[in-house]
Amino acid sequence: MTIETTVLAPADRAVRLLGGDLTERSLRQHLEGLSGVDAVGLEQRAASLGTRSIKTSSKAWALDRIIELIDLTTLEGADTPGKVRSLVAKALQPDASDPTTPRVAAVCVYGDMVPAAVEALGAAHGDPDDGLVSVAAVATAFPSGRASLAVKLADTRDAVAAGADEIDMVIDRGAFLAGRYGTVFEQIVAVKEACRRADGSYASLKVILETGELNSYDNVRRASWLAILAGGDFIKTSTGKVSPAATLPVTLLMLEAVRDWHRLTGEYVGVKPAGGIRSSKDAVKYLVTVAETVGEQWLQPHLFRFGASSLLNDVLLQRQKLRTGHYSGPDYVTID
Repeated sequence: MTIETTVLAPADRAVRLLGGDLTERSLRQHLEGLSGVDAVGLEQRAASLGTRSIKTSSKAWALDRIIELIDLTTLEGADTPGKVRSLVAKALQPDASDPTTPRVAAVCVYGDMVPAAVEALGAAHGDPDDGLVSVAAVATAFPSGRASLAVKLADTRDAVAAGADEIDMVIDRGAFLAGRYGTVFEQIVAVKEACRRADGSYASLKVILETGELNSYDNVRRASWLAILAGGDFIKTSTGKVSPAATLPVTLLMLEAVRDWHRLTGEYVGVKPAGGIRSSKDAVKYLVTVAETVGEQWLQPHLFRFGASSLLNDVLLQRQKLRTGHYSGPDYVTID
């Protein structure tokens, strides 16, 4: 049996779209049959959306919504339980001077830091759509993805068993760029199954494409569809460890993919731009792009996130400006 005719691991979405003939060949034909991306048109539309402003009366809403959509992140080799506890404290009460400040959606940490995050969150641990802060864990040999599948699955299972609500996995970019779409597809399917908890429910799976290494918009479109077909609950731009990370054109392209999937199936898939979004002004551009591309119903934590570590501080300073009428210095927010 050749690679082209090898039957792939079953995934409900792919079977429904491609039929029972779920092989490397059928997957390749579908992905390579996607329409090419008009790069100039994409970048012009992103630039146009990025220039749109929001009314002053809507700015307070926008700032609060940005906070509610943030995955507050620390992904450093020097992370300690103490640093994670401090991050959780900020996630629960971003601005100690204003108790009306909403909580963030999640804290995102390495898998071995999940127990510290879960313990620190205590009763506030759960579904962000219910106002509770979730725990997201990066897995699958983040950020490179250079490990055996067995290691990637063990990494995922350990994080889920420790209490992670969400798993941010990285795809094997080398396999994808070599055209081994079936390999990438089957790894996502396997990681999705590894997200199954003891009670049969699943941790949410965010699939990181690392778009800065995919070389073309066409590849970003193919990788987005591949991740969706394999069962990803979110498609995510970047690890934040590679430049460029999130960009508005790439995020727009990924939003178009989940929009087209929703039109085709009625199912919702989330999008998470991560890395490089540091100011509230930039974050508002993303809110506008989401609203104009997929609709305002996507502006909720189970469908859109910002992966960020420094964005929150700028949003808090802008929020304080609205409340007090003057800008606070950077010492009015905690340093992460």
